[in-house]
Amino acid sequence: MTHQHAAGPWSSLLATAVVLVLVVAAAGYAAALWVTRHRSPWPTRRTALWYAGLLCAGAALLGPVAEAARASFTAHMLGHVLLGMLAPLLLVLGAPVTLALRALPPARARTLTRLLRQPAVRTVTHPVVAAALNAGGLWLLYTTDLYHHVHTSALVHAAVHVHVVLAGYVFTASIAGVDPDPHRAPVAVRAAVLVTFMAAHSVLAKWLYVHPPAGVAVADAQAGAQLMYYAGDAVDVTLIVLLLAGWYTAARPRDAAIAGPRAAS
Repeated sequence: MTHQHAAGPWSSLLATAVVLVLVVAAAGYAAALWVTRHRSPWPTRRTALWYAGLLCAGAALLGPVAEAARASFTAHMLGHVLLGMLAPLLLVLGAPVTLALRALPPARARTLTRLLRQPAVRTVTHPVVAAALNAGGLWLLYTTDLYHHVHTSALVHAAVHVHVVLAGYVFTASIAGVDPDPHRAPVAVRAAVLVTFMAAHSVLAKWLYVHPPAGVAVADAQAGAQLMYYAGDAVDVTLIVLLLAGWYTAARPRDAAIAGPRAAS
């Protein structure tokens, strides 16, 4: 079934907004790199990951994938994987907050730090809340008429995609973020939330395999559901590795400090 977006100037305006956001994100990161060029070297991998994340987001929202998503559920799911899973992972690993704190003047850096400590930010970035926003949004999208409205209203299309990328970013950062987090949850909490999220995501993919959205051919729905299932597993395994690596790195100095006195005695 082919979906047609609502006619009018909104579609072209939203496409222009996407390009503008991507350009600002790319230019802002580059500007921060320029400001900090005389300080300790910024890891090249962080820069590469950031721009790879922007490319994934752009590929999901503009060009052949976005165009094909109007007629193909599988292409739509590819866009979801790029925008809601892979792009957030890459952007989080780009450590934009850390780079911003390095580049900003001290007064503005302190303002950003205070913002990160606000109760609202602390609530939204808690793993439980972030996972609920991420997984809950997907269940709402694919088990209600919202999926149909995404393809008939440019404004709903924009709102859903903004939610997908932001929820994906916040969830990824809450589980395995590399930026400073004054309220980072314990490893056990993050691990439990990640396992629960993985189960919710997998169950949704299996549900879509059996219950295609209205107007979607069975074969197309099954291919899209399989893509969601296996791509989700790949990203989730990456998150597990990052979570365990972060836990090991954080615990190693403490272990060394404990072992030191014992060795001396």
